[in-house]
Amino acid sequence: MARGVALSVFSSVLFALLYYYASLMTPMNGEVVFGWRMLLTMPCLGLFLLYSGDWRLVTFLFAQLKTRPVLWLGLPLSSALVAVQLWIFMWAPINGRGLAVSLGYFMMPLVLVLVGRFLYQERPTRLQWLAVACAVLGVANELWHAGGVSWETLVVALGYPLYFVWRRWLGNDTLGGLWCDMLLMLPVAAWFVCATGAPLAVFGERPLLYLLVLGLGMISALALACYILASRRLPFSLFGLLGYVEPVLLVVVSLALGETISGEEWPTYIAIWTAVALLVLEGVRKMLAFRRYPFRQGASHQAPAQTTRS
Repeated sequence: MARGVALSVFSSVLFALLYYYASLMTPMNGEVVFGWRMLLTMPCLGLFLLYSGDWRLVTFLFAQLKTRPVLWLGLPLSSALVAVQLWIFMWAPINGRGLAVSLGYFMMPLVLVLVGRFLYQERPTRLQWLAVACAVLGVANELWHAGGVSWETLVVALGYPLYFVWRRWLGNDTLGGLWCDMLLMLPVAAWFVCATGAPLAVFGERPLLYLLVLGLGMISALALACYILASRRLPFSLFGLLGYVEPVLLVVVSLALGETISGEEWPTYIAIWTAVALLVLEGVRKMLAFRRYPFRQGASHQAPAQTTRS
């Protein structure tokens, strides 16, 4: 388990490093950085699937195209939904919107609680409802002082749950489905890279970009691989709790890049962080209960390997 924890924390550190890394790739803009990341990460994920024996998930999904015509429209939509998330992750720190996006990552688990309750008829616990109430207070403060929650926050907080729901309904919520999502976004990624008309000219102006672009692909692929490996080594509850490490680090990176939290925004962040702390407390309680009475829980020890990250 210790190795799984180390892999999960290391993957969060690498994703946070990617958040900062984008700011180093001037004069490339967020779209070009996103394009290069996808062009380099997708082949690496394919190699990982081949090495791990999970390539069968891709072939199975392709085989379903013959019997499920809905996939011809559903898969492009799935790809578009996650492409927006991967794009904004690279765009935000370059454009001074890192804190807004990190707030979206904090709010996302709370939105998932509501999705589970009203869409899948799950029953949230009292602590989960209390966490949702804290989040509502935070959003209310943002609406009162700022006139609304930023669109970047909403894109993450609402977009990722929509993507997860769509993948579950479509039946492509596996690593093979994620690889297909990345495959379908390659034309857009290539267009972003080539949109300047001379995509390699910037490398002549700043030769260091050759190494930076290569590093971008390597860090992205390594972060994803560590995340997947951690998901297979850890109990579901612990794996979920460790997922909160990343947004904390994203806030640190955003502050390091010069962004600030204004006095009027502090109540929002405190409310959201309190809500997340309650979810963590709930997760710890369940994890301890599972260890004490493992056969009463009826849950698998293993975390799902088909989760999506930035």
